Amino acid sequence: MNTTELFLIAMTIILGVPYLIWRVFRTDHWAPLVVVQIVTGIVLGPGVLGKVFPDYYTTVFAPPVIGALNGIAWWAVMVFVWIAGIELDLREVWRQRRECGTTAALALGAPLATGCLAAMGMLAWREGWIGETATTWQFVLGIGMACAVTALPILILLMEKLDVLREPLGQRVLRYASLDDIAIWAVLAIILLDWKRVGHQAAFLIGFAVAAWLFRRLMAHLREVDRWYVGLVWLAACGYGADWSGLHYMVGAFLAGTVMDRDWFTLENLDKLRHHVLLVIMPVFFLSTGLRTNWSVGGAAVFGAAALLLVASIAGKLAGVGLAGRILGWARGDAWTIGWLLQTKALIMIIFVNILLDRRVISSETFTALLLMAVASTMLTMPFVKPGLKRLV
Repeated sequence: MNTTELFLIAMTIILGVPYLIWRVFRTDHWAPLVVVQIVTGIVLGPGVLGKVFPDYYTTVFAPPVIGALNGIAWWAVMVFVWIAGIELDLREVWRQRRECGTTAALALGAPLATGCLAAMGMLAWREGWIGETATTWQFVLGIGMACAVTALPILILLMEKLDVLREPLGQRVLRYASLDDIAIWAVLAIILLDWKRVGHQAAFLIGFAVAAWLFRRLMAHLREVDRWYVGLVWLAACGYGADWSGLHYMVGAFLAGTVMDRDWFTLENLDKLRHHVLLVIMPVFFLSTGLRTNWSVGGAAVFGAAALLLVASIAGKLAGVGLAGRILGWARGDAWTIGWLLQTKALIMIIFVNILLDRRVISSETFTALLLMAVASTMLTMPFVKPGLKRLV
C-alpha cells in the first residue's frame, strides 16, 4: 500500500474506534468523547498495541504517515488554543477582581506547591523522569504547573453537558479558570526561557506588541467574515515568531488569541468553530499524543507516578479552592463543586506537557504518567460534581 492509502486507514481508525467506544458504552457522562479519543490514542500507541502487534504499528503508522498526522495535529492544537485565548473575558474578571484574584491565586498556587513536592519525590525515587536538557528547577516547576492546570476548553464542554455554562455558577468558574490560563502560559514562557536565545525572545515580544497594536486597529474596521481569515493568518505568523524565538509555537498561538476581542465574533460562530475543530481535526492530535507514550522505566513505575501526581493535583486544587471559599465566605458546598470543576485537566495539560516533552524538560516516561493523570482527573470530574450541583444552580 502507498502512503496515501496508509494515511486513510490511520484516519479511519482515529475517527472510527473512539466513536464506537463512546457510543456503544455510552461513556458521555463520565468520559466525554475527547477523553475516549485520548485513551484510544494511548492504546493505539507503541506502548500497548504497538508491543502486542508490532507489524500493525510499523505498517499503519509508518514514518511518512506519522509526518502527515503531525502536521494536522500541530495546526489543530494551534487553532484550539487560539480559540481559548479569544474566549478570555478579562474585562469581567477585572470588574470582580477581588473574588477572581483570590480564588485563581489559591486554585493555582496550592496544586502548584503540591505538584512541585511530588516532582521532587519522583526525582528522589528513581532516575529517568527528567528530560536530558532540563535543569532541576525547570522539571520541578513544569510538573508543578502541570498539576495546577485547569483545562478551560474541556471545562466549557463539561459545563455545557451539566447545563450550567450560561448560569451564574458556570460564569464564575470560567472567570477563575481564565486567570489561571494566563498564568499557565506565563510560567511556561519562564520555563522555556533560553538565555542563549534571549535576544530572539525579547525581539519577538517587542515585535509582537507592535504588531498586535496594528492588528487590533485593522480588525476593528473589518467585517466578521474577513476577521476569521485575517485572524488565522495572524495565528500562523505569531506561532512562527514564537517558535523562531525559542518560546514554542503554542505560546504564540495563545498570545495571538488573547489580543483578540471576543466581541469581534458572534458567540454562536465561535462555539461552532470550537466544536468543528474538536470534531474534524483534534482527534489527530489526541492520537499523535498517544503515540508518544513510553513505558520503558516500567509500567508499575509509570502508573505509580501517575497516581502520585493525581493525588497531588486533586488535593492541592481542593485545598486551594476550599481556602478561597473560607476567605470569601462562600456557601457550604460551593468550594467542593467548584474545586472539582477547576481540577479538570485533559486538553490544556496535554498540550502543556507536549511542549515540555518537545523541549526535553521531561522524559517520555514522565509524559506518559502526566497523560494518565490528565485522563483520570477529567474522568473523575462528572461523578463528583453532579450530586451537589442541583443545590448550587
